[in-house]
Amino acid sequence: MSITTDIVWLQDNLRIADNPLLHFDSPPEQLLCLYVLDQRWFESSIMGDASPRLGPARLRFLWQSLMELRGELLQRGSDLLVRIGDPASIVLDTAVMLGAREVRVAAHSGYEESQHIARVADQLPLACQLCCADSGYLIAEDELPFALNELPPSFSAFRRRVEKHCTFLAPLPAPVTLPPWPESAPRGFPPLKVVCKESAGWQPDKRQGFVFVGGEAAASDRFQQYLWRQNGAESYKTTRNGLLGANFSTRFSPWLARGCLSARQVCQEVKTWEAIHGSCESSYWIIFELMWRDYFHRAAQLEGAALFGHEELPPANSAFDAWRNATTGVPFIDAAMLELKVTGWISNRARQNVASFLVKDLNVDWRLGASWFEHCLIDYDAASNWGNWRYIAGIGRDPRQDRYFNVLKQAGHYDPNGLYVAYWLPELASLPLGMERHQPWRVAPSKFDAPCVEPAEWQRWLVATTELQETDE
Repeated sequence: MSITTDIVWLQDNLRIADNPLLHFDSPPEQLLCLYVLDQRWFESSIMGDASPRLGPARLRFLWQSLMELRGELLQRGSDLLVRIGDPASIVLDTAVMLGAREVRVAAHSGYEESQHIARVADQLPLACQLCCADSGYLIAEDELPFALNELPPSFSAFRRRVEKHCTFLAPLPAPVTLPPWPESAPRGFPPLKVVCKESAGWQPDKRQGFVFVGGEAAASDRFQQYLWRQNGAESYKTTRNGLLGANFSTRFSPWLARGCLSARQVCQEVKTWEAIHGSCESSYWIIFELMWRDYFHRAAQLEGAALFGHEELPPANSAFDAWRNATTGVPFIDAAMLELKVTGWISNRARQNVASFLVKDLNVDWRLGASWFEHCLIDYDAASNWGNWRYIAGIGRDPRQDRYFNVLKQAGHYDPNGLYVAYWLPELASLPLGMERHQPWRVAPSKFDAPCVEPAEWQRWLVATTELQETDE
């Protein structure tokens, strides 16, 4: 009688706890846990550009997450195999080599990832089954109060129906033990310096407000710090648009993106906090953001390849280069783009502004911006990234065209003293506190060049603001 062997094919669910792939109705006698790094992620998506889709910061965080996951699996009697190449081909070859009974994988909202899963499902040997589980969401697909193809056209409609009809379930516990590793199977993975020397040597800028480390343990540490020691759930809604420091935001997004943390784990922790401190608008708003995340992922499942636009991506141009290289001459934009480039993360408020500026003020194809974010962001996931860019661009679901951010007005509201821009652009520190730091070309034209663009909306806002100040006086 042959030994039963299952394969757990991990993608963006790099955790032990709340992982349905590690819970079995009928456990196999042997288990192989596999992660395949898609070789195409080392290629560029922008014509004539050398920047890979998977940038050094994102790869570093991923490798940290894989290293920690391997340690957790080893403690439970299992291990991890990491390969680089074509995911579907490697999974199929591994299943044939082991004579696997089952390949277990989580459904994915990314188009490429779902295509890999479809290929495996279509080409597995007849004796091997594919088990595709729903994992990582706040609300599982079969718990939604509508069929996926009836997803409401707006987030507001989605949220109302979810809140009325759905219960947020508790996360699954971590398994205590797992079936042993197949004796004949390879295990482990290469050191990061062999995969990408740039990523192995990459370190975030020391000015970064918070140091991200991949893996479940770091995610748990952040829970303890933000929710329990900082009482962040008490103030999140009022601080979430901040720009400087470690605790204006939850900072959970990188661990959610790599699946070191699930939405249900976050929700349960917030509910536990509420049971002690009482619910409030800010604690609700953390769960509100998790519902937004669910909505983007469900929308991406429906959009498929259309999420990325139908036309071929255009080549980079001078306006795009100025934007991504933080040389637009607009401090609020350049500070954010420099922070992104040297840390792999920027705040939600900064993301909205730089995206609007690229699309609405520089008239650059939104997909170039989304591709650059894919390269840079340690919390990149296809659904949230491309969905948010489409949202700013005013296309896709809920296609309104009025999502314009006047970046001077935004800077005056969210960085009134110019502390953020001077933090990342020290040359501005010599200017007075206030709007002077956001318009250095007006205050010190001999020292600062005019920006690459001065939209008419800026002048109208400045005139209106001046008139209001004169009226008040």
